[in-house]
Amino acid sequence: MPSLPAKAFHFVDRANWAAVQAQGLCSTEALLNRGAFGPEVEAAVRAHRPQGVTLPDGRYIRDQRPMPPQALARCLDPGLAPADWYALLNGGVFFWLDPDRVERHRAALSGRPQVLLTFDARALAAAYEAVAHVAPFNIGSAVRKAAARGLRTLVPLTQWQAQGWTSEALPKRPVRAASHRPAELVLRAAVPDAMRFVIATETIDTSRPCARAIRCPRGRGGI
Repeated sequence: MPSLPAKAFHFVDRANWAAVQAQGLCSTEALLNRGAFGPEVEAAVRAHRPQGVTLPDGRYIRDQRPMPPQALARCLDPGLAPADWYALLNGGVFFWLDPDRVERHRAALSGRPQVLLTFDARALAAAYEAVAHVAPFNIGSAVRKAAARGLRTLVPLTQWQAQGWTSEALPKRPVRAASHRPAELVLRAAVPDAMRFVIATETIDTSRPCARAIRCPRGRGGI
């Protein structure tokens, strides 16, 4: 039976750090629903963000430059529109499970100081098992030979633990090997007690170059 890695990672913009310590982690949709955009909230949740957005309370929502609508439309399952995918992502809290992806994301977050949180992945997932999902790749990017995706791409954690990637496979396509590691842990709910699961924090000066000499993509999106 597959199991999660021991650690999960999440970048917090420094503008949001005080709120995260006090209130935990929440989705982009939850931030918008607090009244930042008033009657425009529904449109904002389903819209592409080509640039980051600073909310009236000072909190910052990242851009979605790696998911331009035209590129995203080409890799979505039939019946889904880019707006559906933006809404799906805006409704979750995302954690990296692969340290290499963490380093790529770190390098992409130029210009804004960050705090990197390291979580006890298994304790976090166990506490939020009812809303925990895994994804086999970076679902916040639709560029560079983007993988096909749809609602099937977010596999409930308990289902993945029991059946691997069976439910994620397209018809008449091979199922991913059980050894294929999940790229992301996705919690489809707020995590008000997030700090309870944090085992390390690192303040990051993004004006400095990436410590590892690897090719780094653009930012991950606004989650």
